[in-house]
This record gives sequence, structure tokens and C-alpha cells, in this order.
Amino acid sequence: MFRTRLLSGILLVVIALVVLLTGGSLLAVVLFLVSMIAYLELTDACKVRGEEMDPGAPVKAGLVMTLLYYALLGYTLAWGVQTALCTMVLVIVAAFLAFLFVYVFSFPKYHANQIMAAMFSFLYGPVMLSFLYLLREGFDDGIYLVWFAFLASWGSDTCAYCVGVLFGKHKMAPNLSPKKSVEGAVGGIVGAALLFVLYTHFVINSCTDIVLSLPFAAALGAVGALISMMGDLAASAVKRDHEIKDYGKLIPGHGGIMDRFDSVIVAAPIVFGGIFIAMLLSAGG
Repeated sequence: MFRTRLLSGILLVVIALVVLLTGGSLLAVVLFLVSMIAYLELTDACKVRGEEMDPGAPVKAGLVMTLLYYALLGYTLAWGVQTALCTMVLVIVAAFLAFLFVYVFSFPKYHANQIMAAMFSFLYGPVMLSFLYLLREGFDDGIYLVWFAFLASWGSDTCAYCVGVLFGKHKMAPNLSPKKSVEGAVGGIVGAALLFVLYTHFVINSCTDIVLSLPFAAALGAVGALISMMGDLAASAVKRDHEIKDYGKLIPGHGGIMDRFDSVIVAAPIVFGGIFIAMLLSAGG
């Protein structure tokens, strides 16, 4: 199991490097496919699809809206990241209305909790994942900025694991993740802040036209790490709620997309928001 997990993890990192360094259409297509899988995993976990082989109208509506969402996001990003954000809001509203349409005109085939779970899955999977695309393609130096999301998630997770193994004594959330400790969480937050400072100093401020203050980088890293931990625990809570071990079996030794990207999914919007605000303040100044 360890060997399988290690090999698939290495392959996953290599694929991520190639896709993120290439960016553009390749990144958009890969994220779209990953988002579709994440949406299916979430709707399956939340019992939106029920027991039938047919995925059902709520799931089909979500898949169609995911396709529309990524197509419009990629198209409107050419006019700037602010236009893309407006598009995001409009498509989210359109998706909400689409789910309501399905609920009303198929009533009483689907329950309200299934419709709400379908909308939740759309926001949690496709929309949150799309911030990786906005980070990479929405800024001139996105090829450098996108790695902040992984430092906040996978970087902080590594720091938390090391500190937890060495010093962990107090359980943080024993009902969701018995191995996570308060000491590990603190180590992950501090470690992410340090990683952000080092990456900002040696890469962002040295290799790009962007200038980020080191205190801002540390704060963004700490907040991003804290949110990524919450995302990890939230994904675990959904699994515990519905009594499943993994979201899927796509990645050997890791589970599904949601098992591997649960922290990245929530870290990406936080990192994007921080960078976006920093850019606005810099332009205004």
C-alpha cells in the first residue's frame, strides 16, 4: 500500500507540474475533467444519484453547468480577471436556478436535500477548483503565483505531519481525523507562513514584477494553511456523515479527486483573494 501510494503520489506531482507549467487550454481542459469527477464523487457521496444507474436530472444539470462554467470562464478571462469573476457569479446564479427548475418540474421525484446537495457539490467541486485556473491564467505572473495554493495546502500538510509526529499530544478533531493534533496544526500554520515568506522573497519578488510584503506573505500563508486544514476536515466530515471510506478509487493509494485535493480546493480561493486584493491595493497606491 505504501509503495502504491508513493508511486501514484509522485506521478500526480509530475502531472501537476506539467499541466500548471504549461497552463492555457491544457490547464482548462484538465481542471474541467477533474471538476467533473469531483462533482460526481460528491453527488455520489451525498446520495444525490440514489440507487439507480441513471445519474438523474440534478446530476446531469450540474455536469452541464460545469461545462458551461468552464467554457465561459475561459472565454471571458481574455477581458481580465474581474470580468471572469463577474461571469463566475452569473453562472453560479444560473446553476442555482437550473437546480430549482429540476426540483420544481420533476417534483416529487427528487427531495430538497438532493437538490441542495447537488448545488453544494457544484460549488465545492467545480467552482472552488476553478480558482487554480484563475490564479494561473488571471495574472501576468500566474505561473509563479499558482504554487502558493499548493504551499498553503500540501506544504502546510507536510509541516503539520512532521510537527505532529514529533510533538503531537493533543487531538484536534478526534471524531474526524484521530491522527491530527493541535501541535501539528500550529506547525502547519507556522510552516506555511515561513514557506510563503521564503517563496515570496526568493521567487516572487526576485523573478517577477510583483512586489509582495513579507508580512503580507506570512499572513496569507497562515490563513491559507488554516483554511486548508478546515477543508481537509470538512471533506472527512462529509465522508463520516455518509459512512464512506474514500470518495473514489481513481488515484491508487489515495482514493478519489476529493480525497487528494480536499485542502487545495479551499486554499486556492483564499490565495487568489489575497493576491487579487494585494494587486488592487498596489494599483490604487
